[in-house]
Amino acid sequence: TRELGNPTPWSGSVGQKSLNMYSWQEIQKHNQKADQWLVINRKVYDVTGWANKHPGGSRVLNHYAGEDATSQLVEDFRELRRTLEAMNMFKANPTFFFLHFIQVLILETLAWLIVWHFGSGWPVTIFISCLLTISQGQSSYLQHDLGHLSIFTKSKWNHLMQKLMMSHCKGLSTSWWNHRHFQHHVKTNIHPKDPDIDMGALFLLGELQPVKVCLGLLREMKLCPGHLTVNHFSLQDIAWVSSFYIRHFITFGPFYGIFGTILLIYLVKFLESPWVTYVTQMSHVPMRMSKEENRDWLSAQVLTTCNVEQSIFNDWFTGHLNFQIEHHLFPTMPRHNYHKVAPLVRSLCAKHGLQYVNKPMLEAFGDIVR
Repeated sequence: TRELGNPTPWSGSVGQKSLNMYSWQEIQKHNQKADQWLVINRKVYDVTGWANKHPGGSRVLNHYAGEDATSQLVEDFRELRRTLEAMNMFKANPTFFFLHFIQVLILETLAWLIVWHFGSGWPVTIFISCLLTISQGQSSYLQHDLGHLSIFTKSKWNHLMQKLMMSHCKGLSTSWWNHRHFQHHVKTNIHPKDPDIDMGALFLLGELQPVKVCLGLLREMKLCPGHLTVNHFSLQDIAWVSSFYIRHFITFGPFYGIFGTILLIYLVKFLESPWVTYVTQMSHVPMRMSKEENRDWLSAQVLTTCNVEQSIFNDWFTGHLNFQIEHHLFPTMPRHNYHKVAPLVRSLCAKHGLQYVNKPMLEAFGDIVR
């Protein structure tokens, strides 16, 4: 541990032990994977050897290497969080999430019963594809809650149920999702640290650009952008994801055959993709994007995030991600409480001159492509 140097000369001791002093210029040099320093409460920490043990993954710490990683929340924000904790706003309502889970089961079961009773003609296939698309979308929101540890008090139950909802119900890797999503939350809309705004090139022009892109992909051990990321898969992930396909071949295979079942799966994915993509991007893409600005936590989240107006449909359709500001300020808060804390967050933003953006859903969708 070292002391961060003040603008004026300073010397002192902690526990009778002298501390080294470093300037910001020197600290900012230590921002590599093999040499990571960060600052917490004006103390400089060398976290190089510990970064891989961070529960959010090594990249979460690496994004703060050479920076001040102190939770620089204004005192009003600290007080707001203490108030919300006293109001039990971080306590989940089991009935809410149980009903959400039952919704997914009913949709999946109903789709199979319809095929079993009416056959696998095109009208039936299109109808059950819509049912399964809704099931997939709502599974996405439920696994998101579990990924943020906002349902169960014990982390292991959140992790287990996330695997069920993400891998078994949707056929996607939880390790891959967590690896990307944790980075998104700590560096929202910061290029290139937020993977959600790191888009692959549509066209590779000239002689140098293809070489640069390929070298970058090789360095990251990835396939082409938009395809499967292999370096964050584990055997456990593969087993869970395989169960998704096995379940579909068992339930729908007798009606559609292997090839037809694969087409059904990807038809549902094709229908679900724009829904979830628009919902997750409408709150960030239209907002501020920049290189590193070293803002405090409150400002960094509010300025890069916007909300969508509340309604019963909007809450259901977005999985309460229409309250994206509240979600980013309090990631572990159960989403059924967002609407209760939104007025308090809005007041705090107004007090400190931060723009709290809340817009209609159609306007939010339009802003993505504007």
